[in-house]
Amino acid sequence: MNNRVFITECPRDAMQGIKDWIETSDKISYLNHLLKCGFDTLDFGSFVSPKAIPQMQDTSKVLEGLDESETKLSAIIVNERGAEDAARFERIHYLAYPFSISETFQLRNTNATIEESLKRVEAIANICHKEDKELTLYLSMGFGNPYGDAWSPDLMAIWSERLTQLFEVSRLSLSDTIGIATPELVKQVFSTISKEFSNIQISAHLHTVPENAVKLTEAAYEGGCRYFEGAIKGYGGCPMAKDDLTGNMPTERMLDWFKEQGIETGVKPTEFTEAFVTSSRIFH
Repeated sequence: MNNRVFITECPRDAMQGIKDWIETSDKISYLNHLLKCGFDTLDFGSFVSPKAIPQMQDTSKVLEGLDESETKLSAIIVNERGAEDAARFERIHYLAYPFSISETFQLRNTNATIEESLKRVEAIANICHKEDKELTLYLSMGFGNPYGDAWSPDLMAIWSERLTQLFEVSRLSLSDTIGIATPELVKQVFSTISKEFSNIQISAHLHTVPENAVKLTEAAYEGGCRYFEGAIKGYGGCPMAKDDLTGNMPTERMLDWFKEQGIETGVKPTEFTEAFVTSSRIFH
């Protein structure tokens, strides 16, 4: 298993900040191409306020049009109501909550303080347990923040321990929300977290500029990370972070590096190429 990694493709993260409406039928078509690729997980949509993220208001309709696939589906939720809505769908495997170790960003992203978020996660975790879903927690602003809030690798470890002790977490996604992490820092953080929390999935969700993609992927892998998240062509980012979005990790650059290293991803080259070409209909 040491020579195997698991890839999450994040079309939700890529699409959510696009202001021009993407037709539901186009979203379904694109996601169905992605579902053929062999990704471990597809971050496909979110159950949040349409006022906050208008582009994702058709997530339920999109879900109805998706083909069967072994790829697991993950949905972002930011409160108990969203979790209840998402949990109604058998197809959805993960309910994912963006938990920030930055108080400022937590308020900006979810309109809740960190302490209020802990209460939300408790309610969401209870829904996951009741409805047989798995809980993902994104540790956003995980590699620093621009707001002057306290941050350190030790603080990341402290929050990782607290959250996994309090809740039944399946996956912790360490997130560089604004693309400021260096390869050295990425390797340091994943080396610490991966060793201490070997019983759960530790994932890399690194926003970046394209020229840093390979260095950051290599650093996370060398730090022990085996779960990686990206978006084709690096589209997207977090619309709550700042206006000039730093993009997602380009999936194709990760896949190229893994192939060069002889590391198995489970992603099918032909199907991925077809999805890559199809992405131009969504992102243009």
